[in-house]
Amino acid sequence: MASSLSERLTLELRERIATGLLAPGTMVIEPALAEEFQVSKTPVRESLRQLTSEGLLQLLPKKGYLVRAIGMEDIHEVLELRILLEPRAARNVARFHSAQTLAVLRGHLAEQERQAEADPIASMLAARRFHEDLAAANRNSRITATLTKCFAETARAHYVLPAMQPYMSQSAELAEHRAILAAISAADTEAAENAMRTHLQSIHRAMLGQRQDPDSLWD
Repeated sequence: MASSLSERLTLELRERIATGLLAPGTMVIEPALAEEFQVSKTPVRESLRQLTSEGLLQLLPKKGYLVRAIGMEDIHEVLELRILLEPRAARNVARFHSAQTLAVLRGHLAEQERQAEADPIASMLAARRFHEDLAAANRNSRITATLTKCFAETARAHYVLPAMQPYMSQSAELAEHRAILAAISAADTEAAENAMRTHLQSIHRAMLGQRQDPDSLWD
């Protein structure tokens, strides 16, 4: 029971951190969370330890847990990992996809486009779901688990670093998502892999500029 509670708490707290509700520098106190969620301290402690292991929290002895700041180096590392793994996930989905997977991805893409100008945050959420559900369909649970953490960190950057939000409404990103989906729909594994890599390199340049050329990862 404690484990189940811990997992639910971890999901809730991870989302609060990702969306900035728990902003960088916020102190998280174990007894206060136990009271808020009406649970014992055990599942709260397990959840906080898990989030600490993920690098989202920092333990301050005798004080509590501090929500870690996110900086450019964090973003670079996350995007570097995505560039290594997500093209492979796209290749796998192009090979194994179902009609249901295609329908889900089309729905996210339509929502992203619908919200692009009016609500950049809603558009960003649709884009995140596009990537999450694509990763979930790739039939490699370890790739999926790693990418899920990366998506949360990427989304967190958009919430806590507002200057990065405008990229999500750009027509270029929508076009790149369409290219990924078209390649998957055509079961073209190589095109899906290349389209995803191109897209992630675009994200890297948009978020970090020329800090490090993402193409150098493939030299």
